[in-house]
Amino acid sequence: MTPMKDTWQYYWIRFTASAQKDSERGEVSATTVVMAAALIALAIAVGATITSRVTSKANSLDLG
Repeated sequence: MTPMKDTWQYYWIRFTASAQKDSERGEVSATTVVMAAALIALAIAVGATITSRVTSKANSLDLG
Protein backbone atom coordinates (compact mmCIF):
# COMPACT_ATOMS: atom_id res chain seq x y z
CA MET A 1 0.00 0.00 0.00
CA THR A 2 1.04 3.57 -0.47
CA PRO A 3 1.78 5.75 2.55
CA MET A 4 -1.17 8.02 1.71
CA LYS A 5 -3.55 5.07 1.53
CA ASP A 6 -2.20 3.73 4.83
CA THR A 7 -2.71 7.11 6.45
CA TRP A 8 -6.31 7.44 5.25
CA GLN A 9 -7.05 3.85 6.26
CA TYR A 10 -5.68 4.54 9.75
CA TYR A 11 -7.75 7.71 10.10
CA TRP A 12 -10.87 5.96 8.79
CA ILE A 13 -10.47 3.16 11.34
CA ARG A 14 -9.98 5.73 14.10
CA PHE A 15 -13.01 7.71 12.88
CA THR A 16 -15.33 4.70 12.77
CA ALA A 17 -14.13 3.39 16.13
CA SER A 18 -14.60 6.83 17.66
CA ALA A 19 -18.07 7.17 16.16
CA GLN A 20 -19.06 3.77 17.50
CA LYS A 21 -17.74 4.61 20.94
CA ASP A 22 -19.50 7.99 20.83
CA SER A 23 -22.83 6.43 19.97
CA GLU A 24 -22.53 4.23 23.02
CA ARG A 25 -21.78 7.23 25.27
CA GLY A 26 -23.90 9.77 23.44
CA GLU A 27 -21.15 12.36 22.99
CA VAL A 28 -18.78 13.59 20.30
CA SER A 29 -15.04 12.98 20.73
CA ALA A 30 -12.20 15.21 19.61
CA THR A 31 -11.31 12.69 16.89
CA THR A 32 -14.78 12.98 15.38
CA VAL A 33 -14.60 16.77 15.44
CA VAL A 34 -11.14 16.83 13.83
CA MET A 35 -12.15 14.38 11.10
CA ALA A 36 -15.32 16.34 10.36
CA ALA A 37 -13.32 19.57 10.14
CA ALA A 38 -10.79 17.92 7.81
CA LEU A 39 -13.54 16.65 5.51
CA ILE A 40 -15.22 20.07 5.46
CA ALA A 41 -11.90 21.76 4.63
CA LEU A 42 -11.31 19.25 1.84
CA ALA A 43 -14.78 19.87 0.41
CA ILE A 44 -14.23 23.64 0.47
CA ALA A 45 -10.84 23.28 -1.24
CA VAL A 46 -12.31 21.07 -3.96
CA GLY A 47 -15.19 23.48 -4.48
CA ALA A 48 -12.83 26.45 -4.73
CA THR A 49 -10.63 24.61 -7.23
CA ILE A 50 -13.56 23.65 -9.43
CA THR A 51 -14.98 27.18 -9.28
CA SER A 52 -11.62 28.67 -10.20
CA ARG A 53 -11.13 26.35 -13.16
CA VAL A 54 -14.65 26.85 -14.50
CA THR A 55 -14.37 30.64 -14.15
CA SER A 56 -10.98 30.63 -15.86
CA LYS A 57 -12.30 28.55 -18.73
CA ALA A 58 -15.39 30.72 -19.09
CA ASN A 59 -13.30 33.90 -19.19
CA SER A 60 -11.04 32.45 -21.89
CA LEU A 61 -13.90 31.74 -24.32
CA ASP A 62 -13.98 34.05 -27.32
CA LEU A 63 -17.63 34.92 -27.92
CA GLY A 64 -17.20 37.57 -30.50
